[in-house]
Amino acid sequence: MTGLHVATVITRFEAGAGIVALRGAQALDPAAFRTTIITGSGDRLLGLAAEAGIEVIVEPALRSPIAPGDDLRALHRLTRLFARRGFDVVHTHSAKAGTLGRLAAHRTGVPRIVHTFHGLPYHEFQSAARRAAYVGIERRVGRFTDIALCVGTAVAVEVVRRGLVSAERVHTIGIPVELDAPARTPATRARAREALGLTRPGPVVGAVGRLAYQKNPETFVRALAALNRPGLTGVWVGGGELADRVRELAIRERAPVVLAGERSDIPDLLPAFDVFALPSRYEGLPVAIVEAMVSGAPVVATAVNAVPDVVVPGRTGLLVPPQRPDLLALAIGHLLDHPREAARLAADARARIGDAFSSKALGEELAAAYAPLNELL
Repeated sequence: MTGLHVATVITRFEAGAGIVALRGAQALDPAAFRTTIITGSGDRLLGLAAEAGIEVIVEPALRSPIAPGDDLRALHRLTRLFARRGFDVVHTHSAKAGTLGRLAAHRTGVPRIVHTFHGLPYHEFQSAARRAAYVGIERRVGRFTDIALCVGTAVAVEVVRRGLVSAERVHTIGIPVELDAPARTPATRARAREALGLTRPGPVVGAVGRLAYQKNPETFVRALAALNRPGLTGVWVGGGELADRVRELAIRERAPVVLAGERSDIPDLLPAFDVFALPSRYEGLPVAIVEAMVSGAPVVATAVNAVPDVVVPGRTGLLVPPQRPDLLALAIGHLLDHPREAARLAADARARIGDAFSSKALGEELAAAYAPLNELL
């Protein structure tokens, strides 16, 4: 086979990072590149990759939690795999795969090492010691990272500010979304609500993401409880380790929240939402929020990391601080009470999403990142 052989290494082949990795691989010219995805675990994206003819290797030792035994095992196995397969490029995603994958690639002399920062592995809700440790690790592996692709301006700024990768090797990229996804109309709204099993006629506030600490579903539940509006329904699309806890919290808080679980038809469901809410503690630039804007749903989000790249206060949505369900509730209530303003924000947000968020744009960025250094100069 001809073309460069790319190993895409990702801890969990799921959610936003998995979608970016898959759509990036699909966007590459098959005559010039072929991709092997190496992951610790995955969901429906494994099947989608197989349908697209992309080789997938599952390495169970590659896990998100810090586990020295598994981490060392994953490093050894990745090192042997890279040495055996002779990849031209190793492209890593997420913190754990980014560290172990780049170390293994460096050890085996892979010609090109690329890493995508979807966000950063450290944040304000960690101890200072843990943050310092993560920064130190990122600086070390950053020394032999040829290109760092940062999802969102704020992520790129932080990478440069912290000296994780030298400035000339840091590039800011968008995320690939389905720009032709269904727009919000009375018909698509009705179909989406039917698909979600919603029968109540009142307003719907939706969120999409893993039920995990980062995404902060507890604040979503508490915000809806604080709204205390008859007829209001909250919907969270996505599964995760906090599902039982969130369900119990919703019952305890008497919050009208439906947990819709994992879905493969998210773009088709977004028109159901009168307001899209992102309550995350920290983020890069989530796929879901851009997809919500494409659908025409007005957005309220936490002011974290690269989210303000697309959610510009008073222009394309509303921003609130993280961990403030009271303020999230007020912002959601404001959009529900002022439909004209909500429609204006949604229209401006949809207009702001352009070709920078297409799969084609990502494919061009990846092709440039994978090219030999002398071709970039």
